[in-house]
Amino acid sequence: MSQLIAAVDDEPDILELISLHLKRSGFDVREFLNAADFFKFIRMKTPELIILDLMLPDADGVDICKYLKNNDEYSFIPIIMLTAKAEETDKVLGLELGADDYVTKPFSPRELVARVKAVLRRKKQNEISKRIEIGNVLVIDLQKYEVLVEDQKIELTATEFKILKVLALKKGWVFSREQILSELWGNDKIVLDRTIDVHIKNLREKIGKGGNFIKNIRGVGYKIEE
Repeated sequence: MSQLIAAVDDEPDILELISLHLKRSGFDVREFLNAADFFKFIRMKTPELIILDLMLPDADGVDICKYLKNNDEYSFIPIIMLTAKAEETDKVLGLELGADDYVTKPFSPRELVARVKAVLRRKKQNEISKRIEIGNVLVIDLQKYEVLVEDQKIELTATEFKILKVLALKKGWVFSREQILSELWGNDKIVLDRTIDVHIKNLREKIGKGGNFIKNIRGVGYKIEE
């Protein structure tokens, strides 16, 4: 399936130019002349990327970017800012708010398409990096907070997931019970060291075959090892 791109700009000629070149490159493009129509659309469909003009008739593109990046439902969608403003302060502001790239008008359509492809490649790489695979059995998706054992989703408590994440992020490292407690709660909560043993016992039971990767190092603590 073609990757869906949402293009938001109040100039019909610019939208047509963006759409034409992206479609030639195999993308599915939806065009929006204002923020209101764009928001109606995004509540129904999630685009792979958004090309967003800063100057819109009914909203400020910077405010839209800020809203999207602060909303868990949309924050993962890459945004390329598109504007006639060439001032460095506007560019920095957009990037600080979370925009993934910035293109100023007038622009080369070929360059814009190249930027879109580059941002989408980075997005894919980031998604892959947020999945930890252990022994072709256990998969920990850090973005979705999901754990799969042989492709079956396993329901864990928040604490169990955090313990698994701590161990999996540094495979082979031995964590003492005290270190695990510190990673989970810092100095905010007083918990007995043995509580970790109970959580890990429950965790091993829930993840079945995946539990075999959690090793108990007698007198020291725990590690994950393939």
